[in-house]
Amino acid sequence: MNISTRHFGTTDGQDVSLYTLTNERGFEVSITNYGGAVVSLKAPDRRGEFADVALGYETLEEYVRNPRYFGGLIGRHANRIGLGKFSLNGKEYQLTQNNGVNHLHGGARGFDKRVWEALDQKDPGAVSLRLQYRSVEGEEGYPGNVKANVTYTLFAENELEINYEATTGRDTIVNLTNHSYFNLAGSGDILGHELTLHADAFTPVSKELIPTGEIAPVDNTPMDFRRGKAIGKDLNAAGGYDHNFVVKNYDGSLRSAARLYEPNSGRVLEILTTQPGIQFYSGNFLDGSLIGKGGAVYHKYAGLCLEPQHFPDAPNHANFPSTVLKPGEVYKHVSVYRFLCD
Repeated sequence: MNISTRHFGTTDGQDVSLYTLTNERGFEVSITNYGGAVVSLKAPDRRGEFADVALGYETLEEYVRNPRYFGGLIGRHANRIGLGKFSLNGKEYQLTQNNGVNHLHGGARGFDKRVWEALDQKDPGAVSLRLQYRSVEGEEGYPGNVKANVTYTLFAENELEINYEATTGRDTIVNLTNHSYFNLAGSGDILGHELTLHADAFTPVSKELIPTGEIAPVDNTPMDFRRGKAIGKDLNAAGGYDHNFVVKNYDGSLRSAARLYEPNSGRVLEILTTQPGIQFYSGNFLDGSLIGKGGAVYHKYAGLCLEPQHFPDAPNHANFPSTVLKPGEVYKHVSVYRFLCD
């Protein structure tokens, strides 16, 4: 087990590093403390050949401009908040409107656009990177000073665990996740990937992708991934996927939420989480304008996101699990990305 560090660049007068975590099997993940982004993730196929299965960039400058959140650590509140508004303790807060009239992924400079402090972290049988960021009162419109700690741990069994913690000095809202785009083939599109989601329900959305507040069954809809199917099968009927799925039997414990399989390589990604929802995004807004690592052109459906999190627009729907964090409480969330071969 090993962790190496190299200089990745400088932004806003701050040095940024790239940290590479490697296990004894050769599995490797690289993470930068700029926005906590997963820059690369090299996993073996059924023949033992490695490929980078995470979309991303080669330079810090590209991550600073990053319009699609490749690999980013998302906060203070992941996903969309309608009109950028929410009420807490009888007071209405106006957040940055950076997605039309709505608020998306923490605002114009969310947690993915901040330089995090890297702290030492050692674990027996694993290698870890711990990042910390202090978000100040009023940042992107949010109340309260929030201290966030996120620890990335790579285990010998090709498992990447992301452990999120946050505390606040004042009532606020917190919903953290990782926004990695995966392509288990390492290139091409993800339409032939087979996805299983352990979800009996999803949260329907408006044309602007804001939840209506309904929690609807997936039965007899293109949203039914319970038995596994190729992503391309019902994609047109769904109008592309950018939806939150309700994790089955959620009780706050770590449980499997999704399984992704790429038939040609045999690579499998299983995602376990303590969160109540998982956002499945099929890369609908990629349009070929972004050039990634190795000169790869990221066309539509070049990668997909599976983001464990609380529901979108949760502060505006009393029937959704709450994202309110109060002084004295600790926000905790664990997600595990388990890479296998079939």
